[in-house]
Amino acid sequence: MLETLSNAPRDYAWGSPTAIPALQGRAPTGVPEAEVWFGDHPGSPAVLGDGRSLVAARTDSGKAPLPFLLKILAASSSLSIQAHPDLAQARAGFAREEAAGIPRDAAERIYRDDNHKPEIIVALSDRFRALVGLRRVEDTLRLLSGFGDAAGVLRLRDALTVAAPADALRSVIEEVLSGQADDIVSAVASALTDAESPGFAEEIDVLRAIVRDFPGDAGIVVALLMNLVVLRAGEAVFAPAGVLHAYQDGLGVELMAASDNVLRGGLTPKHIDVAELMTIVDTEPGNAPLVIPVADGAGETFDADVPDFVLTRYATTSGPVSVTLDGPAIVLAADGAVTVSAGDRRIDLTPGTAAYADDESSLVLGGSGVVYLARPGRRG
Repeated sequence: MLETLSNAPRDYAWGSPTAIPALQGRAPTGVPEAEVWFGDHPGSPAVLGDGRSLVAARTDSGKAPLPFLLKILAASSSLSIQAHPDLAQARAGFAREEAAGIPRDAAERIYRDDNHKPEIIVALSDRFRALVGLRRVEDTLRLLSGFGDAAGVLRLRDALTVAAPADALRSVIEEVLSGQADDIVSAVASALTDAESPGFAEEIDVLRAIVRDFPGDAGIVVALLMNLVVLRAGEAVFAPAGVLHAYQDGLGVELMAASDNVLRGGLTPKHIDVAELMTIVDTEPGNAPLVIPVADGAGETFDADVPDFVLTRYATTSGPVSVTLDGPAIVLAADGAVTVSAGDRRIDLTPGTAAYADDESSLVLGGSGVVYLARPGRRG
């Protein structure tokens, strides 16, 4: 089976009104377009060219739901700061909330399914900015050296040095999100107006935008503690279980395990369960986990070493590419004009459009362009 796959963009407030329309070569709708989901997740299942939802198609053929969800993501302001549980935590949390009778669509519901949600994003735009993981404390202290000596700023510096780095970061995050450090939040926000810290100009730029968009939000301090990653087109970063992250701006291809389990840590009006967040968050500081693609036949694979998914980029500018399959796959065109063929069936793709393949032993990618192919990962 080889069919086109499409979906309507989701209009989250942080989305860009222009990036996805520009990718797909159409006029903007005038509203934010944040994500397009290519998968069978019940939150927004994609539709096949024959009119069936991908959920119905897989159910009709006796197939289990896809283990992954592929998205186009376009941000013009910060997403919420968030982290996701590992598989054991997701299963336990889901069972606990099911037993408590919390409706799965309730605002306070955290575990909407029993799956983990590791995710990778590859930049399509020239720049894609993201906060991922917690910066080393000594570097955050260097950043704070340009924030002046207001009482709240001094209190934050002291709090970051009274314990081992991971413990200090955990305490600060819990305190600010619990509303026990509003003086730190206001002092940091105020100091950002004139802050100058050598080597941190881009971080300060991002933080000023966050203060503008989320005045008074405790997530301002959490964001200050995080690594800023600036991806160039074709570069990728991974967010494993427990790692705080918040995409800031840019256009990318995102691939994740098929889950909707999100624990938020600021920059959002949505429900934040601080106690539960602190049970799953990883506060060990370090560099953001970039993913370097490795040569894989005629393509380059971004492998985050999770069983749910693997993402491979193929360029067809030098001629057709044959790809062997051993399960379902989704092909998303990112540039140029690309063809996807299986036997006598051929689909033409333009940027931002996709095709779904299943029960096919191979695909041939032709035309002249770039595609991203998502499929299940290694299953040990």
